[in-house]
This record gives sequence, C-alpha cells and structure tokens, in this order.
Amino acid sequence: MGEADKLGARIEWVLETHVHADHLTAAPWLKAKTGAKVGIGEHVTQVQSIFRPVFDLCEVSLKGAEFDRLFADGGHFAIGNLDVEVLHTPGHTPACVSYRIGDAVFVGDTMFMPDYGCARADFPGGSARALYRSIRRLLALPRDTRMFLCHDYKAPGRDYFAWETTVAEQRAGNVQVHDGVSEDAFVAAREKRDAQLAAPELLLPSIQVNIRAGRFPRAELNGARFLRIPLKLAPELDKVV
Repeated sequence: MGEADKLGARIEWVLETHVHADHLTAAPWLKAKTGAKVGIGEHVTQVQSIFRPVFDLCEVSLKGAEFDRLFADGGHFAIGNLDVEVLHTPGHTPACVSYRIGDAVFVGDTMFMPDYGCARADFPGGSARALYRSIRRLLALPRDTRMFLCHDYKAPGRDYFAWETTVAEQRAGNVQVHDGVSEDAFVAAREKRDAQLAAPELLLPSIQVNIRAGRFPRAELNGARFLRIPLKLAPELDKVV
C-alpha cells in the first residue's frame, strides 16, 4: 500500500475514532487491500442503538459485531513494538476514543487546531459537558504530548492546513477551551454555537454505512443496494400517501 510498501511495513489496524457523520469510512476497502483489522471504541453500540431505529436497520447487530475489535477505556494493544492506550473521549459522539502512542495522541474530532477550537456536540448522543471533560482529560497529558487531529477547517486568517499541535499549545491558546475556561462557560458557548450549525451534507448516507463499519446495505432482490431517507410527513399528507 504505497508508503507502507516502501517502508517494508505491514498495515495491521484501521483504527476508527468514532462513527463519522460527514464522510464514508474507507475501512472495508483498506481491510480488503491489506488484511488489517478494524477497531473502534466499545461505545459504538450506543451509536448503533440510536440510529438503528431511525433507518430501520434490522441487520445491524447492536453489539458492534461489524467491527473486528471493540476497545474499552484504558485498554492497551500492540502495533508491532508500539503500545497503544485507548482513551474514551465522548462528547462529539458517545463512542469517541483517542489513541495514545508514546508521546503522541490521536484525538479524532474531539479537538481541532488551537485557532479553531473543538468539535460540535449536538449529534444524537453528543454532549457539550461530556466533551469538556474529555478535552480536560486530554489536556492533562504531559504538555509536550503531540496531538494529531482528524480535520482542519483553516481558521480565519490561516490559509494552510495543519494537523499537529501539542497539549501545551492547546492549553495556552485554544480559542474555545484554553486553561481557565470553566465547564459551564464552555457548555454555554458550545451549545450556542452548535445551535447555529447546519447538519453535515452527508449525514444520512454516512451514518447508515459507518455504523456497519463502512459496509453498504445488503443487496435487495433486484441486486441493487439502497440507502434510506427517513421522512416525517405532515399529518394531512400522512393520511393520503
């Protein structure tokens, strides 16, 4: 697989930090190409429970069986000679985890670059209060811990993408949750901001696929696969259609 082949390395894991609402995971494609196992936090079962009835996805297990491994908070596993620690960091979603490897931590969507802030917390099962506590847990790591991010939206005034910062930089300068910002102040500001945000454009298809570990629905009798769009009709329409 490109760079891995150049390094003589084998890809052992595809590590999901959460069920993404804005894009389809490439996990099954990577697994097919490399044989890698797909892992995610054990609280993915809560996300499956939330969305299974929304889309009437009867084949979704509700036990996370679509994934090869469910990680518990505080758990450890190996990648070669590296020890990986799992940190449950809910808030953006109830299932979010971060992966700590040595002096680095991979935080998913929990935090962004200091000049942008942090993730939204208004998805079903999300919680601004839980997000604050997860962030404080991350910021309690050693100050020189390198922090790698999933997204960068380029804050106003910055015209280049960035993906790495440090705990010290976040504590000193994160525009939403630097040292000194109280939990109540953060929750009020986060909830006010979230109320102004539109739903991600790919929310409906991506959630249906990603709670299945990136797999598409089973084919119907005509051989086609379908994604569902829930509709809530006005009462007068519901009677005639």
